[in-house]
Amino acid sequence: MVDLMSILSANYKTVGLTVPSKTSYVAVDSKLYQGTWTGKYANSKTFKITVSNVSGFRAKVHYQSDATSKYQDVLVKDQSFRIGDTKFILTKAGTALIKNVVTDPATGSTYLDTAYATQSS
Repeated sequence: MVDLMSILSANYKTVGLTVPSKTSYVAVDSKLYQGTWTGKYANSKTFKITVSNVSGFRAKVHYQSDATSKYQDVLVKDQSFRIGDTKFILTKAGTALIKNVVTDPATGSTYLDTAYATQSS
């Protein structure tokens, strides 16, 4: 029971730090997001994010890294979106900051992988 309580406590701390956005969803320039984004994490793992069908503030996204492959419809807000445990933040045209929460299967602990991605087309 103690482990469960520590997990809940950590989650409440994390959620408490999240500041909700007060902005509404607005249409984005599809050219800024659409295409293939590639990058490499500090541990040399590569990733690829494919953004397609950008319409208004909606898009279809495919994230690939090692054995992980995720497909998701996303909503773009404040120049960012989430796909699973990964957050995509557009920093400037052609460059995005990628933050990916990784859970270590051996210990159950989590860490944050951060990398930059560049847009190829």
